[in-house]
Amino acid sequence: MKIAIAGLGTVGAAVFRLVTEKSALLGQRAGRQIEVSAVSARDRGRDRGISLENVRWFDDAADMAQNANADIIVELIGGSDGIALEVCEAAIASGKDVVTANKALLAHHGAALAVTADQAGRSIAYEAAVAGGIPVIKALREGLAANRVDSIYGILNGTCNFILTAMRDSGCDFETVLKEAQEKGYAEADPGFDVDGVDAAHKLSILTAVAFGCAPDFDAVSVEGIRHISDLDIAFADELGYRIKLLGIARRTGEGIEQSVHPCMVRTGSPMAHVDGVFNAVAIQGDDSGPVVLEGQGAGAGPTASAVVADIMDLAKGLRLPVFGIPANALSVSMPANTDRQTGRYYVRLMVVDRPGVFADVAAALRDENVSMEAILQRTRAPGEPVPVVMTTHEVAQSAVRKTVKRFAALDTVVEEPRIIGIEPLTF
Repeated sequence: MKIAIAGLGTVGAAVFRLVTEKSALLGQRAGRQIEVSAVSARDRGRDRGISLENVRWFDDAADMAQNANADIIVELIGGSDGIALEVCEAAIASGKDVVTANKALLAHHGAALAVTADQAGRSIAYEAAVAGGIPVIKALREGLAANRVDSIYGILNGTCNFILTAMRDSGCDFETVLKEAQEKGYAEADPGFDVDGVDAAHKLSILTAVAFGCAPDFDAVSVEGIRHISDLDIAFADELGYRIKLLGIARRTGEGIEQSVHPCMVRTGSPMAHVDGVFNAVAIQGDDSGPVVLEGQGAGAGPTASAVVADIMDLAKGLRLPVFGIPANALSVSMPANTDRQTGRYYVRLMVVDRPGVFADVAAALRDENVSMEAILQRTRAPGEPVPVVMTTHEVAQSAVRKTVKRFAALDTVVEEPRIIGIEPLTF
């Protein structure tokens, strides 16, 4: 089986190296030899630590997808539009299968590409697009195929998980730890895609499609990042018996499929609480399987290349599945759940001027919006400095909490934007 690789960055070079260095092992396990016949990248002269002597070079990746002597096009360029989309469309149109690690492409164009692939009798495989080396797509499409999935959630972005872990361990603030993550290569110079939750939302929309049989819909995901999480929140969470994690959550509700990415308080006894550093984890609740938790490295050249080559081997064995688990024309249109009607418990932090009457104003806002307080913590500071006041609520409608926080923000004694973090009652 011949493959052509579009994009020879860190992951592309790792895939090339894995296929060539483990040729005998892969051939034995796949039942046929796998070889790279062509490659395409922007810089032909760059030293990637691999020999390209016996492969054809294409300057134009879309031209390679259409004309290379290959059975599979491996798209590792990235980006939701432009050349990455052209490569995938050209590959399918010319009768080739596609393997990709491009979560943005699938989140925005996955439904249309699935229809095109079905009509052409081709496959699109994308294990590496979600959670790196964790075989979660395979688990959903194959291992748990007999189950109705009720919920799926996970830590889907290693950069955010590293930052939150380092903030907890060091006591440093967000900006300090972000700089450390950039120095270590865990965060980009422009970290917005990661820390603002977009990357995790791309991955969640793909997981939702496979888990619930609906077309991926990035716009249906409610997204909140971690920029506003402070070292103070991390410390209070620890005192209350929680850890803060950025979770992607999809679950069935009476109104539709709820999809959200947001920072959550999770109990220290939860498996998610102990997934630290750049690791990812995904938890799946099937009606017959019960809870299934998968954990591993969510990024990096090795884990991502491992997932890419696993897809290539499946295709070499003749395993071709519908892109999102069922035929593309059977994918439903997801109906986003109304988050305002959702209920839950919340952590709220205020920074207030320490003077008489503050608690009376806070209590009045809680009373008027029918929000019941479960616990409260207050810390003293030097005279004249703002004082942190932290409270956790009983079960309450999200809309009521939002109205209450808006009222808090309008008080002249509250000197910073109030912070609110959902408390997730994870059962496993």
